[in-house]
Amino acid sequence: MAFPWVGATTAAVVDGAFLALLATYIWREITAAGSWDRAPIGILVTLYAVTNILFHLSALRGAPTDLPERLALSVMTLMLTVIGGRLAPTFTREYLADRNMSPLPVVFSSVDGVAIALVLVSVVTWTIEPESVWAGVLLIVAGAASLVRLLRWGGWRTWREPLVLILHIGYGWVGLFLVALGASILEAGFTPENAVHLLTTGAMGTMTLAVMTRASLGHTGRARHADRLTVTIYLLVNIGTLLRIFAPNPETPTALTHAMLGLSALGWSGAYLLFAVAYGPFLIRASLDE
Repeated sequence: MAFPWVGATTAAVVDGAFLALLATYIWREITAAGSWDRAPIGILVTLYAVTNILFHLSALRGAPTDLPERLALSVMTLMLTVIGGRLAPTFTREYLADRNMSPLPVVFSSVDGVAIALVLVSVVTWTIEPESVWAGVLLIVAGAASLVRLLRWGGWRTWREPLVLILHIGYGWVGLFLVALGASILEAGFTPENAVHLLTTGAMGTMTLAVMTRASLGHTGRARHADRLTVTIYLLVNIGTLLRIFAPNPETPTALTHAMLGLSALGWSGAYLLFAVAYGPFLIRASLDE
């Protein structure tokens, strides 16, 4: 999609195929291992692939893309709620147990179930009725429940290990996104565009790097500890998010708007570039050794 001469149809086929193939791969792994408890992940990735295809079909026909965009954002919110809500307490529990620190967070309880259900109901309502008062109220309630869920894990106790703490920060963006989106619908806070950036640049950007760094260290036999470069990666992606959501209104840009948006892009993209520079060499070596 970055190269206009490729053509919109070709770009749609290539881009649409990626998530479709990823969903196929995930279902193959679930089936081969008989891990049917992981089926919700397969379902969510499949839905995400479908929303992407719907987006391209709408764009190619010149039809509005609002609905598939909301569907995609809703699926991603659920994915982060389910996966992030499992990883953060699990690794926090592991970290605290290794240091004989108690109490240990519960990985899943009725509070988690209620929070997930509220997120599901709220995003479905928003997808269908994006401007309704009910959607706004439900999103705020779901966001508050997600933040309560986050606090129950006691992430602040992992401050000595950013590799664990960053999972809590990433999940925190999800709760803030839901609250901000609901408030924007009720015209009591962020604009819808800035609210969405809490999810896309904040939650998705941070959680992706959190999992990438941890998995890269673990699968290459390195100590699961965030060094200075890794902490810099975390800082850059979160600073980029803050600059993006607090930049003055882009519809009436000023010099400050351009500066903040430019620095936001530099910080956010720089985090991923630094990951490639810092982690790429030993990931490549590990692949060659296999």
